[in-house]
Amino acid sequence: MADEFRQSVFWAPATPPQRTLKAAIGCTGVGLHNGLPVSLTLRPAAENTGIVFRRTDLGVDVEAAFDRVADTFLCTQIAHPAHRSVRVGTVEHLLAALAGSAVDNAIVEIDGPELPILDGSASPYLFLIDCAGIADQAAPRLVLEVVRPVRVQADQAYAELRPAASRLGADRNPTLDLSFSIDFPAAAIGRQAMSIRLSTAAFRRELANARTFVLAQDVERLRAAGLARGGSLDNAVVVEGDRILNPGGLRSPTEFVRHKLLDAVGDLALAGPALHAQFIGHRSGHALNNLLLRALFADATAYRLSGGEIAVPAAMSTAVPSVARPALPVAA
Repeated sequence: MADEFRQSVFWAPATPPQRTLKAAIGCTGVGLHNGLPVSLTLRPAAENTGIVFRRTDLGVDVEAAFDRVADTFLCTQIAHPAHRSVRVGTVEHLLAALAGSAVDNAIVEIDGPELPILDGSASPYLFLIDCAGIADQAAPRLVLEVVRPVRVQADQAYAELRPAASRLGADRNPTLDLSFSIDFPAAAIGRQAMSIRLSTAAFRRELANARTFVLAQDVERLRAAGLARGGSLDNAVVVEGDRILNPGGLRSPTEFVRHKLLDAVGDLALAGPALHAQFIGHRSGHALNNLLLRALFADATAYRLSGGEIAVPAAMSTAVPSVARPALPVAA
């Protein structure tokens, strides 16, 4: 990009290798919001590619990057910088599965504007990654270490990145500790909090199968606005007061906060490099999560990089689309 500068960083030989998929694998489904059928294929990618979404119906690639986020209303949507109408929506669950599997490079081919919602969690994507397999690559993994706290807030909600509990060691293996709390008026949700140190095992065990959720009272309002057209009890937890309307109930008593943590993992993956940091969120959503990354990269003294180099926009905007749009009491 013409408006970027290249930030050079030191290379530690012991840095873990980048990883990609061993083979291509695909699936079909429907978009949560547009309700349209879509086919998706995950493909291996070369070192330093990152995660790239390829709109095969348009022949356009969109990088999975924090400054590509074009909308954050009920999901995270990215767009091509020169062709803003070329968008890819509901990317957070797949990005969480890739980040939770420590996959750095992949091409994601889709033939429509929104990823399939599948069962509303990251488990189906994790299954695809498992089937494809993961391969180490020669290049060292990029690691972004937060060295100064960065915080963003909107009313009672906030999101914060702090330095990790310990400095990045000689093995250059990053650690990302996440803490999240929610507070919903619906009695079936209420107040929940959870903390986790992200690892491939912890992601699989604690977060991957947590589904998106919605309040029953909002379903018709969302559909009238042209959203949630692909939503059903098969891909979302529907809450009405103190009741869960899904016949099978919850997968965990704390499925709601677990899904918010899953979303945060996916949103933070848009930083690009693996994060070595602590993340704290309270009632945060896609908008604040993206605003947090924008605030981080706007302050070059708040982070340092190792393992290679990264392109950072020279004039970083701290405005994120949809942050001021009226919030609905739902989780994307």
